Amino acid sequence: MSTDAEFADAQPAPPMPPKPPRRPAAAAGPGARPADDPQTAVLRRVPPMPPLPPSAPAAPAATGPLPVPPRPAAPPCAGPPAAGAPLPRPDRAPGSPAPTGGAPTGPAAPGPSQPPAFRDTAAFHLAHSQDLWSGPGARTAGRPAPVPWPRTPLPRPGAVHGTGAPAAPFRRPGARVLTAAACLILGIGLIGGAVAGSWLTGDASGAAPTAEAVFAKGRDVWHDTPVDTLFPRTVKGLGAGPGGADRTWTRIAVAPDTGCSGAYDTELAAALAPAGCVRLLRATYVDATRSAVITVGAQTTKAGPAAMTALHTRFSSKNLGTRTDLMPLPYAAKGTVAEDFGPAQRASWTVRVLTDIPAVVYAVSGFADGRTFTAPQPAEAAVRPGTTTAPAESGLGHDAKDLADRIEADFRKAAGRPTPTRQASS
Repeated sequence: MSTDAEFADAQPAPPMPPKPPRRPAAAAGPGARPADDPQTAVLRRVPPMPPLPPSAPAAPAATGPLPVPPRPAAPPCAGPPAAGAPLPRPDRAPGSPAPTGGAPTGPAAPGPSQPPAFRDTAAFHLAHSQDLWSGPGARTAGRPAPVPWPRTPLPRPGAVHGTGAPAAPFRRPGARVLTAAACLILGIGLIGGAVAGSWLTGDASGAAPTAEAVFAKGRDVWHDTPVDTLFPRTVKGLGAGPGGADRTWTRIAVAPDTGCSGAYDTELAAALAPAGCVRLLRATYVDATRSAVITVGAQTTKAGPAAMTALHTRFSSKNLGTRTDLMPLPYAAKGTVAEDFGPAQRASWTVRVLTDIPAVVYAVSGFADGRTFTAPQPAEAAVRPGTTTAPAESGLGHDAKDLADRIEADFRKAAGRPTPTRQASS
């Protein structure tokens, strides 16, 4: 809580000076605006204009228009005013007519001689000071005439746009251009022909080939088809074994393609001689237990369809396929489990003369351990149900028949005539 002792040393505030008396407002003329007019910013009060010197007596009024004095070449030059001296004032308000003579005129009364838009401001005087020196209209009279917008002429025919330079003369295409165009057109035509040909061939390939086409193509199967297609590396026979058991055979050797000389016994070679021999292909397989070995072969003949049909009829009518003296020879590849597979080890076989393609397909089976058979049996007889012979119970008849079926189907398929088969290969 404060006391008076705390403010004992404080100096008293000086007294405020009295407010000066307000100056009386000057009497306003008839055309003057009030001082508080918001449209006018009064910079300073203008004193009354001094009296003008007496002018010469006025000349008698002329009936025509008054002559216009010549325009001075340059505005009068005046030296810079002295420091602190007031600026010279014009002898009349802007826009008012010049005195014509007669009795001296007194100061111009404000109001009637001033334009309605007159403002007694510095901005107004500066805006109209040009008229005081050069007369009314000098601001527009001294300006140069406006220059018309230049028109851009249209380019001449054959000129390059934007430069006006003449365009390069037209040149005929050279020999290289014509050659390139011809090659392009030829290439497009060849591609279009190839596409159309493939489309037509694709449509035709959906139809079954003719017997003549199949027979002719079958003669070239031996050199146009990969060996893995004709003799697959692995053949799976679904339900091909005794009692419907599945069988699997693996290829262990492929003989070089040769002629038929020395590939058959004398009797079989004589029986197949009417068909002729182009090439002989052979391969040897082993079963999954590696106890049975099977040699399959395909002989491409020279005979035509009629000769192949006649040979097939002869084998069927005379039962040449069941004669033991017409068994084919095995292919015993050295260094394999089939190296002991000789003529004495043959247990079952089949020989088929095909009529739709020029080929003779055969197969012969036996044991891999080299055991001999004194009573071999044809495969067609060994696979009959209820047969109790050694080739039937061991499955050697099934091995020979089913592998011959598979190779026969592969040759027909390569010739363009696929046939269904129970075996699967990989």
